[in-house]
Amino acid sequence: MDNELWRWIWLGVAAVFGIGEIFTAGFFMLPFAAGAVVAFILAWLDVGAVIVLPVFLVVSVLVLVLIQRVVRRGDEKAVPVGANRFVGRRVLVLERVDRVAGTGRVRLDTESWRATTDGDPLEPGGEARIVEMRGTRLVVVPEDQ
Repeated sequence: MDNELWRWIWLGVAAVFGIGEIFTAGFFMLPFAAGAVVAFILAWLDVGAVIVLPVFLVVSVLVLVLIQRVVRRGDEKAVPVGANRFVGRRVLVLERVDRVAGTGRVRLDTESWRATTDGDPLEPGGEARIVEMRGTRLVVVPEDQ
C-alpha cells in the first residue's frame, strides 16, 4: 500500500480514538490515540508500515502504563470524605464502650457520638482511637493499641 494512504489511515485512527475518548470514561482510548498520532507522524516521515505498526503498539502500551501510574498516584492522595474522615482521630470515652452491649458514647471534638468496640471494654475518662465507622457508630480501640 502507498505511504500516502497510510498517512490518512493513521490520521483517521487517531481521530476515531480521540473522539471515542471524549465519549467514554477512564482514559481507555487515549493511549491508542497517542499511538496513532505517533504512527501518523512516522508515516508522514515516510517510515515503512512494517516499523510504524510495532511503534504504534509500543507507544500505546507505554502511554497506557503511564496513565495508570498517574491515576494510581492521584488515588493514593485522595482526601477521605464523609464518615471516613474520622478514622484515626482520637476521642474521649464518656460512657463505657462495650462490645457485648454494643453501646457507649465518646466525645469527638465538641460532639457526642455512639460508639462500639471489637475488643475489650473501654472505661469512661480514657482515650481511644477511631478505626472504622459502622452505620452511625464509631468503632474505637484503646489509644495504646
